[in-house]
Amino acid sequence: MTTSLADHLRSLPDESLAALLQLRPDLVVPVPADVSALAIRAQSRVSVARALDGLDHFTLQILDAARLTRNPDDGTTATDTVLAMATAGPQPPAPTAVRAAVGRLRALFLLYGPEHALQVVPAVDEVAPYPAGLGRPAAELDPRTAALCADPAKLRRTLLAAPPSARAILDRLAAGPPVGSVPPGALQAPPLGAEDPVLSDPTNGGAPAGSPVRWLVDNRLLIPVTTGSSTAAGTVELPREVGLLLRRDSGPLGPLRTSPPPVAATPREPKAVDSAGAGQTMEVVRHTEGLLEQLADEPAPVLRSGGIGVRDLRRLARTAGLDEPTTALLLEVAYAAGLAGELEMPGATTSRYGADQQVLPTGGYEVWRAASLAQRWEQLARAWLTMTRQVGLVGRRDDRDRPITALSAEAERAGVPATRRAVLGVLADLEPATAPTPEEVQDLLDWRAPRRSRGRDAAHREVLAEAAQLGVTGLGALTSYGRLLLGDLTSTDERGGDPLGVHADVESGDPSGAARALDALLPAPVDHFLVQADLTVVVPGPPEPALGVELEAMTELESAGGASVHRVTTASVRRALDSGYTADDLHDVFRRRSRTPIPQGLTYLVDDVARKHGGLRVGLAGAYLRSDDETLISEVLADRRLESLALRRLAPTVLCTQYQVGRLLGALRDAGYAPVQEDGTGSTVLTRPRIRRAPPRVSVTTRTLDPLAAPKLPMPRLLGVVEHIRRGDAAARAARRAPAVVRGGAAGLGGGPVPAHTHSEALAVLQQAVRDKALVWVGYVDAHGATASRLVKPVSIGAGYLRAEDERTEMLHTFALHRVTAAVLAD
Repeated sequence: MTTSLADHLRSLPDESLAALLQLRPDLVVPVPADVSALAIRAQSRVSVARALDGLDHFTLQILDAARLTRNPDDGTTATDTVLAMATAGPQPPAPTAVRAAVGRLRALFLLYGPEHALQVVPAVDEVAPYPAGLGRPAAELDPRTAALCADPAKLRRTLLAAPPSARAILDRLAAGPPVGSVPPGALQAPPLGAEDPVLSDPTNGGAPAGSPVRWLVDNRLLIPVTTGSSTAAGTVELPREVGLLLRRDSGPLGPLRTSPPPVAATPREPKAVDSAGAGQTMEVVRHTEGLLEQLADEPAPVLRSGGIGVRDLRRLARTAGLDEPTTALLLEVAYAAGLAGELEMPGATTSRYGADQQVLPTGGYEVWRAASLAQRWEQLARAWLTMTRQVGLVGRRDDRDRPITALSAEAERAGVPATRRAVLGVLADLEPATAPTPEEVQDLLDWRAPRRSRGRDAAHREVLAEAAQLGVTGLGALTSYGRLLLGDLTSTDERGGDPLGVHADVESGDPSGAARALDALLPAPVDHFLVQADLTVVVPGPPEPALGVELEAMTELESAGGASVHRVTTASVRRALDSGYTADDLHDVFRRRSRTPIPQGLTYLVDDVARKHGGLRVGLAGAYLRSDDETLISEVLADRRLESLALRRLAPTVLCTQYQVGRLLGALRDAGYAPVQEDGTGSTVLTRPRIRRAPPRVSVTTRTLDPLAAPKLPMPRLLGVVEHIRRGDAAARAARRAPAVVRGGAAGLGGGPVPAHTHSEALAVLQQAVRDKALVWVGYVDAHGATASRLVKPVSIGAGYLRAEDERTEMLHTFALHRVTAAVLAD
């Protein structure tokens, strides 16, 4: 009961009360006003459900034992009684394990009171109405069934007479839950001469016995549960006595297992696990960078309903050489890490998308590219662990039969971070390099937190698949750097976050433990390459950022991986020259970076393209074309492939066209020429690609790991909360001792002090209390308009204010006289 629990909480020392708030942090959101409010909240349905969600299967069974052994008169049980029921099965658990489970329940205050008179919080029966999967007692369901259960011999004979199909139903309900539903009308016998609408059930080779459920109901082994005034719903319940009799071989609580189920898989070689995971991290970073580069070249428009369309996702997947689920995963993770975002496009009108937004990289993408490979992966992995996005929903249909698209609001699920932490926590608690099967992981989750894992098999498998795709696991086992990353995030979550950035190694630029561990597994970034005679460039490892920029400008990527292969082509050299490189710059880069002699063909290629490059000049006319080589100008003018441009000669070395510069440049390059653009002063215009970036976004890694969980406070703050609750409790007790007129109630308590009924009388009482230095109850209206009362010793009255000392807190308070409603001298 609430009063009993409140009294029990008041008797605890501050450290024990703070320990309760630490185990159940939802009790301090918001901070309770007093101990009574804390007791009410601790017994609320929502708070009790949160506490039960974190309990393992064995502890929940011990709680069921406490519920089943309650005394019908006062509702109490005892530790010894719970121990007797828990050890009644064929394979009883150790008594120390049972007592430890009782201790956990008492620490959570799901059980409270002395060991010989334990009480169960009433809300437990509301959250889980069937203890140990057993139904209600027969006496609460049906008097005739109660009479049958009162005769054990007759009950056993009835069970033995049940047909096999009926016995199968009983065994299924005995395992829990004890209720089941049948089609409407299945519990009613058909009219005389009519066919049974339920398929007949031949038993023992004899005549059909009709519906097995009807047989059980007719023989009082199942009881129809009424819904309102009818049984049309077809719901039946197995009485508790029948369920206990059916469990005679396994015990009243069913099979008890004090430890998690074992994992049959043998540990793999840790080095092989880390190597496989590290190789996957390189692929993740490379593919993510490729996707973001595609978005920079061709941003994806945002749909009117949010997210990017199926066609755009398919285009990104096809260009990146990935399947659509993997593309959606990397895109969601990059968005959560703050590497991609929406850019407003004012004035853009599209009938297909409606919204004037495009998805493209943010400014943080440039910072991310400059970091080491391990730090880039860590930023992605942290975003995946903390983002509230269930990527497995992308491509499915929602409740309105609409496809769920990437980055849309329909894929938002607040409980996903806790699911990822639970699945990876199972792998982290196993022996390093152990690779359990998905079924074994599900069994471990079912034992650890059966209420949370129920019905989430598909989500757990998605987490395992995504962890393998991102390189958090390798060969099915958690990697060493993945273990460090998970431990770092979990410790931050247990500290209640890091709002001041005290522990933020990643944000400060220093690599974290996970990044350092991964960096040791990855091949060292290389600053050189090998140029071969066929003009291919082999990079024997991940290129450092500066080398990567140079390769992107000068070469075409042919194959990627641990060692990438690039090729130098005419188009790639021309692109480098267009972006500002000169022929000498290119020769210097190849000479400085290459560990092999430079092929003569590469030197000729660069010089030949550079010699032609800029031989033609393009400007605005529409556009003009000029060159110092009169022969080249004549060749262009006579070229039939350029007839569509309608070129006209303005001078021996100048041609013009009515078309814009872009079209003139494209046509000349398609015809095999190498023109460059110039501005009005004749200076060359560099054609570096214009980089557009979305506004910066905050990464989701700055928030706590589980957005649904209440913030966890450190012990000093919890002790401060306890002190606040104690003060509120003392104030509430003091307020209850105040006279009725001061509390705002009816005046005139029999035998009590005579209250002041008017403001002038209240002032007279206060002045007398100042002269006599007597205690007085003061009723007043606070700044929020609420009535309050306080027992004080007036010190002085003047300038419209009363100054008085609170005897309990020894603090001086000031009251505005116009807010004083009553004053009564204390006895």
